[in-house]
Amino acid sequence: MAPASVIVVGLSIFPAGWAFVLSLQHWNGFSQPEFAGVSNYAGVITDSEFWDAVVHTAVYVVLFVPLSVFAGMILAVALNRKIRFIGLYRTLIFVPFVVSAATTGVLTNYLFDTQFGIVNHVLNVLGLPAQGWLTDQKQAMVVIVIMSLWGSAAFTTVIYLAALQDIPAELVEAATIDGANRVQTFWLVVLPQLKSVSTFLVIWQLVQAIQLFDLVYTTTRGVRSMRPRRSSTTCGTPLSSSWTSATGRPSPTCCSASRS
Repeated sequence: MAPASVIVVGLSIFPAGWAFVLSLQHWNGFSQPEFAGVSNYAGVITDSEFWDAVVHTAVYVVLFVPLSVFAGMILAVALNRKIRFIGLYRTLIFVPFVVSAATTGVLTNYLFDTQFGIVNHVLNVLGLPAQGWLTDQKQAMVVIVIMSLWGSAAFTTVIYLAALQDIPAELVEAATIDGANRVQTFWLVVLPQLKSVSTFLVIWQLVQAIQLFDLVYTTTRGVRSMRPRRSSTTCGTPLSSSWTSATGRPSPTCCSASRS
């Protein structure tokens, strides 16, 4: 257990403790730090922009977590078959998960740009009005959720696929012999076997949703002075802005929020 314990302490517990110590100081990264107590927390709590970000994060969590888990389950069921090129399909589903947040942000802007985006071009071809997307207060968070699902659903799909393949074939066969159709077999036999996996994925996706920063930052380019773009700020964004204003350098939050 020692090697694993060292990894957990070195990469999780120690950085969390050090971050808490830094949060109690006034420090720009270069000069001598000054103890500030809880004044930094008091400043955050009284900042209206922070509470706006909390609301946006809550909306994102409500939309992202159930959709990512449900999409992963549906895709896993569809890929849990012996069909031609199934290995290729599984690979293509997983590819978005390994794409960096910066690349996803660039792709998001390319797809949903108001003037030159592919999505609006398709809408124009279909005779539908173009949308504001990332420049619209009501649509910005929807775009963020869609692009988050593009990558995160791949992870939930792989986990569900492994769980489906671990279900004993005898259970499904017994249900079929007893006269259960596909829907009944899935609902009464397969789904209960996925309960523990579903619980894990809900907790995991909840943590990932609360930590969201990199995709929002790369998508909106950190611009928060424009009111529509502020509608997509999450909890990490005001903290990043405070650090950048004080030091003139990008916030280290971006490293802690990104996938490793």
